[in-house]
Amino acid sequence: MFIIDNYPIAVFFCIITMLCWGSWANTQKMASQQWPFQLFYWDYTLGILLITLIFAFTLGSIGDEGRSFIIDLRQAKIDNLNSAFLGGVIFNFANLLLVIAIEIAGMAIAFPIGIGIALVLGVFTNFLMHPEGDPVVLFCGVILVTLAIIIDGIAYKKTLQNTKEKPIKGILFSAAAGVAMGFFYKYVASSMTSDFVSPESGKLTPYSALVVFSLGILLSSFLFNTIIMYRPFSGEKVSFKDYFIMGTLKLHSIGILGGVIWGIGMSFNIIASEQAGPAIAYGLGQGATLVAAIWGVFIWNELKDLPKKNYWLIPSMFFLFIAGIGTIIAAKLI
Repeated sequence: MFIIDNYPIAVFFCIITMLCWGSWANTQKMASQQWPFQLFYWDYTLGILLITLIFAFTLGSIGDEGRSFIIDLRQAKIDNLNSAFLGGVIFNFANLLLVIAIEIAGMAIAFPIGIGIALVLGVFTNFLMHPEGDPVVLFCGVILVTLAIIIDGIAYKKTLQNTKEKPIKGILFSAAAGVAMGFFYKYVASSMTSDFVSPESGKLTPYSALVVFSLGILLSSFLFNTIIMYRPFSGEKVSFKDYFIMGTLKLHSIGILGGVIWGIGMSFNIIASEQAGPAIAYGLGQGATLVAAIWGVFIWNELKDLPKKNYWLIPSMFFLFIAGIGTIIAAKLI
C-alpha cells in the first residue's frame, strides 16, 4: 500500500487536508438555496464512503509494504473495528451540529469557532495518546489558534449589533460541534497500527480504518440525520420522499462532491499521521478554520456588516491563525 516515509511530505498531505476540510462546506452553500441541508447530507456521506473505498482498492492495495485492504479487514480484531466505527459515529454527530451552525451563522463564524475548539481538544487528546513533538511549542500554537477563535466570535457579534438577530444560537451550535469533534479522531487513530510498513496483527491499516470510519458516518446518519429531517433546528422539516422528488442530478452531484472533498482530506490526514504523529496531523488539518474563514469573508462576504472601526479584527484573526499553524508545524522540528 502507499505509505509516506518522511515528515515534509506528511506536512504537505496535511496542508491538502487543510484545504479540503476548509472548502467542502462551499458545496453546501452552493446547494442550500434549492436543497435543504438534511437532504444534502445524505449525498455528502455517500461521497465520503465512495472516496475511501476508491483509495482502499487502489492506494491501499498496491505495493509490497503494509497489508492490502481485504486481507487487512479479515484479520482485524473486533475492538479495533468498533473503535474506527465509533469514530465515524462521533464525527457524524459533531458534523451535523456544524452543518446546522453553518446554516444559522455562516462559514466565517461556524468553522472558526467549531473547528477551532475541535483543534484545541483534538490536539490535547491525541497528544496524550501519542506524544510526538515538543509539547510547549505545540500548545503555544494551539493558544494562538484559540485567540483567533475568540477574535472571530467578537467579529461575528459586531456584525449583528445593528440587527435583531442574536448571535448566541449560531455560536452555541458551533461550540457544541467543536467539543464533540475534538474526540472522534483519537478513536480512529487507536484502531490503527503504529507501523504502516509492518502492521501489527489485529490492528487496521489507515485505508481499512477509513472505510470502517466512513460506514460509521453513513449508518449513524439514519439516526442523527433522520431526527433532524423531521424535527429541524433550522428551516422546514423534510422527508425521505423529498430526497427523490426534489433532488436533481446537479444537486446530488454537489453533495457527493462535498463528501469526496472532505474524504480526501481525512484520508490524506490519516495517511500522514504515522510520520507527523496524530496530534500534529490533526492540528494541521484543522487549520481548515483559516481556509473556511477566507472563503466566508472574501467569497461569501459573510462579514460585510462589520463596522469599519472593527475591520482590524479580520487581519488580526488571520495573523493569529497563520502563526498558530506555523507553530504547530514547528513542534516536530524543534
